[in-house]
Amino acid sequence: MAAPALSVQWLRTGREVFPAMLAAIRAARESIRLETYICTDGKIGRQFRDALMDAARRGVHVSLLVDALGCWPLPDTFFAPLLAAGGHVRRFNPLHLWRFGVRDHRKLLVCDGATAFIGGFNLADEYDGDGVNSGWCDLGVRIEAGELIRELAASFDELFTLASFRRRPLLRLRAFKRRRKSRVLSAGASLWSRPGPAASPLHSALHHDFVQARDVRIMTAYFLPTRKLRRDLLRVVRRGGRVQLILAGKSDVLLAQLAGRSLYRRLLAAGVEIYEYQPQILHAKLTIADQAVFVGSANFDVRSLKLNYELMLRWEDKTTVTAAREIFDDTLKHCRKIDLPHWRASQSFWQRCQQRWAHFLLARLDVVCALRQFQGVKK
Repeated sequence: MAAPALSVQWLRTGREVFPAMLAAIRAARESIRLETYICTDGKIGRQFRDALMDAARRGVHVSLLVDALGCWPLPDTFFAPLLAAGGHVRRFNPLHLWRFGVRDHRKLLVCDGATAFIGGFNLADEYDGDGVNSGWCDLGVRIEAGELIRELAASFDELFTLASFRRRPLLRLRAFKRRRKSRVLSAGASLWSRPGPAASPLHSALHHDFVQARDVRIMTAYFLPTRKLRRDLLRVVRRGGRVQLILAGKSDVLLAQLAGRSLYRRLLAAGVEIYEYQPQILHAKLTIADQAVFVGSANFDVRSLKLNYELMLRWEDKTTVTAAREIFDDTLKHCRKIDLPHWRASQSFWQRCQQRWAHFLLARLDVVCALRQFQGVKK
């Protein structure tokens, strides 16, 4: 009997994604794997904790993985009811001065090995809205059936084992990295990014698709690409193609916004189109290169591509790519276009200095420190 076809549903707002995720948790009968960078003690965080607690009480194997830095304000007592119900909770990479920069930025929910959710949504109240009138603008997908979900579940299990950053899990991580290096790019793939100086499968896939692309569209919360990917984008324009960027007009990380804006002048002069999203904070992560589309947790910046554990999905089927283009075009309606003359006139000497320093801190200093920390924890 043939395996069921993969089903993809786009979830464009917190008002769509959170009810769908909670419904999947409540319907689960065997296992729940939930991974997030941030969980807060608010309405959304409590809803998910209570839903997981109810699932554990009815005999479902519940595993929750949160990042220790992303959830540092959250006391351990928040998870006490879930643990008492039989759930399993781990904080990824407990905070330590010498490995502070190694973070798990992935967002993933897998229920019963049959349904999965991936995207940029953290479990926090600020994501609960329509992205225009209220709540941050973000994006996710729900997928059902297919070998891809089993891959996602396996990737969760390996990071859940790694969470404490002790020696034995790190030895297993080396095998995990070897498997990922040998991965063949396919029409439907999960692409994992992890700390390290070498190009990750995600970075390699983006470069692969940009090399021949004529139409590239990127929507990202934080824009600070590697030099290689930046050259790829410029080459798309030079060979007569089109590159459109939707970036944050309002950002929750001012330093990241300043660093990204340090690149505006050169990109605009080369013919890249830059738009800034206006209504709310932009947190979505979407890349389209001709007939390939990427969606998931990774921003288009050095930290996501080289320093964090990230998870993206890549598709080539026409239906999924067409829907992604429609989402990009709808988002574009709420953006302000940045043009080179006005941008030059609007930037003071002090603003340019701030942008250059931000670029140095995030593109150079952060990279050096985080990679040294990662190399240190492997010893």
